[in-house]
Amino acid sequence: MIGLMCNLLLAVVWIALSGDFSMAGMITGLVFGYLVMALMQNQFPALHGYGTRVPRMISFVFYFLKELLVANTRVAFDVLTPPWHMSPGVIALELKAQTDLEIAFVANLISLTPGTLSLDISDDRRVLYIHAMFLDDEKSLREELQELESRALAVLR
Repeated sequence: MIGLMCNLLLAVVWIALSGDFSMAGMITGLVFGYLVMALMQNQFPALHGYGTRVPRMISFVFYFLKELLVANTRVAFDVLTPPWHMSPGVIALELKAQTDLEIAFVANLISLTPGTLSLDISDDRRVLYIHAMFLDDEKSLREELQELESRALAVLR
């Protein structure tokens, strides 16, 4: 969070010094601020890892949008075709997420994806119960959800 605030501050300084008060000026300031902070992250412990976090976040956004498109297409196809292909069920997914923020982020990402819904978390916060609209291949679904969790945790950690 400190890195993001410093990056925004550097972007505002760039805008003020360049006199370009446009969206392009802001984006240029953010890019230059990011480059400066990526180079300086070894000197300031609070910025450690900032240089790799932004590319991981961008990669995650594209990955999630692709997964969202695939899930929407599958649900739309099932709704629009007369014989339904769904086989609903509930699975228990063991979590690698540890903090409340990580668990909530993963559970909400799963619920945002059409065809899956986070139902409950176990008392020890190690297992997430998920309702799946298409539970044809439980192993494949479990692998997809674990991939989603791993990528989400890479953004947060």
